Amino acid sequence: MAKPKPLVYIESHAGAGRYDLGSEQALKTAEFRLGIERLWARREAFPELAPYLGAIAALNPDTEVAIYPGSPALAAHLLRTDDRLVLMELHRTEAQTLRRHLGGDPRVGIHHRDGLEGLAALLPPKPARGLVLIDPPFEQVSEYARVADGLITAYALWPTGVYALWFPRLARQRDRAEELLKRIRRAVPEGLLCELSVRPQADAFGMHGSGILIINPPWRFEEQLRRLVPRLAEVLATDQAGHPGPAWRIDMLNAA
Repeated sequence: MAKPKPLVYIESHAGAGRYDLGSEQALKTAEFRLGIERLWARREAFPELAPYLGAIAALNPDTEVAIYPGSPALAAHLLRTDDRLVLMELHRTEAQTLRRHLGGDPRVGIHHRDGLEGLAALLPPKPARGLVLIDPPFEQVSEYARVADGLITAYALWPTGVYALWFPRLARQRDRAEELLKRIRRAVPEGLLCELSVRPQADAFGMHGSGILIINPPWRFEEQLRRLVPRLAEVLATDQAGHPGPAWRIDMLNAA
């Protein structure tokens, strides 16, 4: 967005667009209390996150965060008049909710379809500059290979686009992130890998951290991450006896 030319934002697993943190579903796990609630209390210490925090503030006129914007709402808030958003969601209820939240925006196209298949059909986009976000739920083991193959196909169709792939870091017995990255490494020249763990790793289950792989990262983005992530880790880390503290890494993923 440092350049004036229009861009396109594409998301394969868009979800509902925004979330009520007071809902029964949100309160069931209350994950936001260890995430945005902590960061919001320290928001003055993160001026580089002002655009992100401003998007949250726009949905919450009071001082507390009651409505959290999903990535489609964040993108819609940040992008400009001439930019486009292409949002895909397979689950019917989520897609309907997404239409209710963002369907009135003339910049936004919402597709009720499989997002990985949609990437193959819609790339390369017009305008031919922008970002693809792939943020799957990874509920099935088979998703890891399918997501990797979907990203590889998308990259082949649009090698100049910026791609951001989120993935979970799970307990040892269930963690397939390395397999995912290894599969991508065979086909993609390089990428910027960032991982963050803020809680102890359970031996049997649970997510202790997550990562994001960025292909064609914007100029100086790695430098900004290296300044930001250690500070975020300290704010978000859970305080548990015996935990060695938050762990993070920023590295290049190079082709095999």
